[in-house]
Amino acid sequence: MSLSAALTAAGSSPTPTPSESPTAVTVPSLQDAQESATNAAGWVEENWSTWLAIGLRVLLILVIATILRVVVRRAITKLIDRMNRTVQAVDGTTLGGLLVNVERRRQRSQAIGSVLRSVASFLILGTAALMVLGTFEINLAPLLASAGVAGVAIGFGARNLVTDFLSGVFMILEDQYGVGDQIDAGVASGEVIEVGLRVTKLRGDNGEIWYVRNGEVKRIGNLSQGWATAGVDVTVKASENLDRVKATLVEVAEKMNKEEPWNEFLWSPIEVLGLDSVLIDSMVVRVSAKTMPGKSLTVERELRWRIKRAFDAADIRIVGGPTVPPEQDPALDPTAGIAAPSVYSNSASPQAAAASPLTPLTPPGAAK
Repeated sequence: MSLSAALTAAGSSPTPTPSESPTAVTVPSLQDAQESATNAAGWVEENWSTWLAIGLRVLLILVIATILRVVVRRAITKLIDRMNRTVQAVDGTTLGGLLVNVERRRQRSQAIGSVLRSVASFLILGTAALMVLGTFEINLAPLLASAGVAGVAIGFGARNLVTDFLSGVFMILEDQYGVGDQIDAGVASGEVIEVGLRVTKLRGDNGEIWYVRNGEVKRIGNLSQGWATAGVDVTVKASENLDRVKATLVEVAEKMNKEEPWNEFLWSPIEVLGLDSVLIDSMVVRVSAKTMPGKSLTVERELRWRIKRAFDAADIRIVGGPTVPPEQDPALDPTAGIAAPSVYSNSASPQAAAASPLTPLTPPGAAK
């Protein structure tokens, strides 16, 4: 090729302009879009049955879990209501009716029902969630292992909280105490005003409110279950006539047994049990009776009041405490005018020597 022909070919070729870029965006054509839609339709056509089966399986799991949860919760509610009706008719006796406290029964049933419903919901919904994840072919082994490690860590970190919760659950299930009971929990004592799964609230004798953690309670003394005992010890002089003392106490007991409202508080007649102890200058007579729960102190106070009035009328002296020696008239005491012996009266005592004046010292070589 000649030089002129080469120059002509070079001049005829288009010169690139500065505005053109080597990375220009290529607009897909209609044919490319049609091919993409065809591929997507083919993928859907090939996998629609699998996704439909997965969706139906998940929907079926959720529906069954929801229905089962509703059925179980209703069954628990009916069971709690039946327990309440059963407690209301304990033996069909007056004693059984008196032992049933409405507020106590309501709180206990609510606590038990809440715990059972929460446990049932957790088990049902947790199982359903694991089944849904398994439907999507998700490996559950790492998830379960992580949950186990997290559960162990939380259990060690919140062991006191877990202890309080479990103690509260068993306390409520065993009906150890309830609202209105007078209990001695060791760390505090008083009337139960609220029972929870973690904390029990007590009203003390001075009106203070104690918050006692259920896990800290090692022993419980319930003073309001069954019946209480009212006991009064009467201390009289050893020279009193026992038959007259017993007759006076029996008269007080019979009169109090027939009067209202004491005949309702007393669940057994007041009994004179006899001599509880005999000392040199006194003797103790024991009087006791079974009372309604929580009324023992009231009965004891009234019984002491009546016994004191009856003994005063019968000229029977009540004594108590250590024997006080009678005071002696100082004028009749021959030693009242004699002073106490002193160590200064003995000239050989150290106190007398220390109180004597010092002797001046004679310098050596002085004339005598």
